[in-house]
Amino acid sequence: MRNIVVIDAPSNLGLRPPAPGTVPGCCKLAGALRERRIVQRLGATEGGVVVPPRYDLGDWREGDGVFNAAAIARYTRTLADRVETHVRAGDFPLVLGGDCSIQLGCTLALRRIGRYGLAAIDGSADFRHPGNSDRIGAAGGEELALATGRGQTDLTDLEGLGPYLRDEDVRLFGMRDGDEDRAEMAALKISNATVGEIRERGPADLAREVVQSLEVPGLDGFWVHFDADVLDPSVMPAVDSPDDGGLFPEELAPILRTLLRSPRCVGLNVTIYDPDLDPEGTAGTLLADLVVAALRED
Repeated sequence: MRNIVVIDAPSNLGLRPPAPGTVPGCCKLAGALRERRIVQRLGATEGGVVVPPRYDLGDWREGDGVFNAAAIARYTRTLADRVETHVRAGDFPLVLGGDCSIQLGCTLALRRIGRYGLAAIDGSADFRHPGNSDRIGAAGGEELALATGRGQTDLTDLEGLGPYLRDEDVRLFGMRDGDEDRAEMAALKISNATVGEIRERGPADLAREVVQSLEVPGLDGFWVHFDADVLDPSVMPAVDSPDDGGLFPEELAPILRTLLRSPRCVGLNVTIYDPDLDPEGTAGTLLADLVVAALRED
């Protein structure tokens, strides 16, 4: 049995303010899942909290690049230190975010160790970069581009190790049908499956194919990135950008379970759920249940 270690990464540095003078509430994700006893239900080990720098846009203006960049760079290295320690020890880190920029800390940690893939379960590619957009700013919508070496070097080449991921080692699940990034993904040969394609091919079958493609000698393993916005807003409205046409729990569950139960899967991060947008707590309960069901040994 794997030793699951739960690490809190409550950073919201990569999101735009939901309203002037406010900060994104996804920094409360870890606390909300802990309230649902995720550590106890998984029989997990306590991994502590990686405390983020203060959220402060300062005098940032459009055109200045990624906001909070220096703080994100510091946090990425600190989170990578924690994740690296546990992966090297043979533990399975479960990293509770936070926004999607925490993925940079996880993939930097793995880049220090060797060559790893990424299976990203996300409602969007998070692939905005200077080559395809003039609205760079929120790293939470740019982290895959940054991890694959696209963007400003103070985030893409930390410790001289960029890119943290190779294009051919990335697998995407759950982009909405008609996503505008699909043409670029195809040109770069970044494997991806939209919601419609997942339904057509079957979630479990598709996930098994992806696992087989990542369980290859050239890779030391793979990480799973799980963004709550992959779910349809009818069941997961508590995200910063809820888009119709997402997966439903019964479709997502076999994908998560198949990926996470591969012996080559070395960790998982969970992002974007915002308890401030979930007054009844139902979305948080669903999220916790999905993660527990996917990770718990039968």
